Amino acid sequence: VQLQASGGGLVQAGGSLRLSCAASGRTFSTYVMGWFRQTPGKEREFVVAISARGRTTNYADSVKGRFTISRDNAKNTLYLQMSSLKPEDAAVYYCAAKKSYLIDSYEYDYWGQGALVTVSS
Repeated sequence: VQLQASGGGLVQAGGSLRLSCAASGRTFSTYVMGWFRQTPGKEREFVVAISARGRTTNYADSVKGRFTISRDNAKNTLYLQMSSLKPEDAAVYYCAAKKSYLIDSYEYDYWGQGALVTVSS
């Protein structure tokens, strides 16, 4: 599967932004999907994951209550709604997909190219 993230940009602290991740292929609905983020000099960080049918989610503590993951399997698209953004949320955000049904593991099979999110204070 190929993944294409979009929707990144510049937002003020406290603002909102929505990322999208378009997937190719017919098997999107069978993959667990996730969002990760990375800043220069740091390791990639898990943000959130969602089960194949969208019934189960797993959020990092740092984004709970502020970020919402969702998916539209009919459109082969994953979303990340980010609210109450903080300067520390600034990063390149990556969407990822995996065949495993486990949403609490961080190993993924496919990765998108990333979307830059900048948060001004």
